Amino acid sequence: MRGKLVLSPELVACVERKIPQDHLPPDPNRIPMTDEDFAATVADILASRGGCPVFVFGYGSLLWNPGFTFDERRPARLRGWHRAFCMQLSRFRGSPEQPGLMLALDHGGSCKGEVFRIAESGAARQLDTLVRREIPYRRLTRAWRWVDIDVDGKRERALTFYAGMRRDMFYVNLPMHAQAHMLARAAGHGGSGAEYLHQTVMKLEELGIHDTYLWELQMLVAAEIRAMFPDLTPARPLHSPA
Repeated sequence: MRGKLVLSPELVACVERKIPQDHLPPDPNRIPMTDEDFAATVADILASRGGCPVFVFGYGSLLWNPGFTFDERRPARLRGWHRAFCMQLSRFRGSPEQPGLMLALDHGGSCKGEVFRIAESGAARQLDTLVRREIPYRRLTRAWRWVDIDVDGKRERALTFYAGMRRDMFYVNLPMHAQAHMLARAAGHGGSGAEYLHQTVMKLEELGIHDTYLWELQMLVAAEIRAMFPDLTPARPLHSPA
């Protein structure tokens, strides 16, 4: 038995808040993508796939909020990479005053997730939707890559985002307690870090994927929130699968 998922919706609600982004000062590192930029990125992705079907590997929010149309989704494993909260945000789920973190793929280990197959006939349109979601700024234009995944006992090529960000200014390598401290406090116009973590762990457990790192992290984030709200009436934790 793993115990119980302690980062509950009640705890997440304590730190959930929407922070408007229209008051934020311009940032030269965050020049928005244009329609032409999006079109060029989609063209690059399609031109570099080598004739393979259009598969997309999801390991974080794509699992619980894909946001694009696909024909099927299947369990998959990516070897040589692992999930990590290693991208620092001052927008979306963070702010300049309280930066947040987002999941990316860092080197080493392996990562279980799902692969989504996009129909060939609508590939350009669905990839445009996906790229507009995943790549908001020009400096992230190359924040995608084709990787080899294991699916149904076969090796396939799949598109994924934010794999190998170590040379980018947004990359951080923080101890887990520091990650928990940030995720328990950060929020932006896209929601809170606690909600992002909660949704991801819930979906992974639903899929039968137990990520030990995220499981421990949700316990630490829950403890951080309870420490910030000592008068909070303890809520009965959600029971997770055995």
